[in-house]
Amino acid sequence: MDEDFDIIVIGAGVAGVSVAAALARGARVAVVEAEAQPGYHATGRSAAILAQNYGSRLIRTLTADSLLFFTDPPDGFARSPLLRPRGLIRFARPDQVDRLRTAYDDMSRDTPLAWITGEALEARVPLLRAGHVAAGFENPDAADIDVNELMQGWQRQLRAAGGRMMTGNQVVALTRRRGRWTVETTVAQLSARLVVNAAGAWADHIADLARAARIGLMPLRRSALTFDAPADLDLASLPMMVDADEAFYLKPEAGRLLASPADETLSAPCDARPEELDLALAIDRVQTTFRVDVRRIRSSWAGLRSFVADRAPAAGFDTGVPEFFWLAGQGGYGVQTAPALARYAASRILGRTGADRYTIPGVTDDVMSPTRVQTHQKTKKGENA
Repeated sequence: MDEDFDIIVIGAGVAGVSVAAALARGARVAVVEAEAQPGYHATGRSAAILAQNYGSRLIRTLTADSLLFFTDPPDGFARSPLLRPRGLIRFARPDQVDRLRTAYDDMSRDTPLAWITGEALEARVPLLRAGHVAAGFENPDAADIDVNELMQGWQRQLRAAGGRMMTGNQVVALTRRRGRWTVETTVAQLSARLVVNAAGAWADHIADLARAARIGLMPLRRSALTFDAPADLDLASLPMMVDADEAFYLKPEAGRLLASPADETLSAPCDARPEELDLALAIDRVQTTFRVDVRRIRSSWAGLRSFVADRAPAAGFDTGVPEFFWLAGQGGYGVQTAPALARYAASRILGRTGADRYTIPGVTDDVMSPTRVQTHQKTKKGENA
């Protein structure tokens, strides 16, 4: 049965659901998702931390622009706070101090951070092994994000505005005739004026169906596990702990400790699963640094964090295919930047101009455009010919 919409968003991760909620206030919108539930892949497997000093200058700008939404969401959006105080400490062994200091000097220009000596770090986090760390810095404002509440809030907004969430609908064909897209799924045939490609690790595949140039997405697998915390550990006061070179991290999670080797293994788009070697690396690095004994893994999982070559998001219209908008390549920053990216993307999709056009200081359309990486991909193909 054919159904007609103004806009079809492909993908119900945090990018797709957030932009759909923003678009539904001005258009008839449907979200089409292959899985049985929204947020099944990278969104639901995120570390769920808002770290203002995480990522490039562009990512930090998008995070800063999203902060007000997290701290003061629209009336009725959330049934409980979206953020819970956590704090984040990045620490260095003696051989890492110079590199960490360089990162601190860069990040502290736009985020309030505190440099800490090794002795002070051990006092702040008694879980650290004595003498292992030489220095670090703390972001006291980092916070845990309630991803479930965030996703539920956007879905409530979408439904309230008359939008549709169509799960269990894998897109198998995209064709464009007479100014409209036909989106064929495993369940239905849909029609829309415009398509938003928010398919995460599958975004290049969706581009293939639309006959658009790829942006060179690299889905990188990241693994995580949880284990029981020491009985005397105060999890509420423990910050997220990140190695200076981001070789691993540790944070409280649902009454246990979560560890990750911060792996980035190139993968085909798939329902990612962790490798035993990656889990073993995480355990080894954590036990070397902290006074923990991981005797049993309580749970483990992996997700795909999708990047393009320059590790910036692609958010803009495809210049080769009409009415095809990219919202992809958010990497490991998708949850904490989603409010800003959703407003930015919706403003462009709806053709806002003048005072109605949503702008973010320091963020230009050229920087966000998929064309910048599509051109890079074409150049690479030419070099390899």
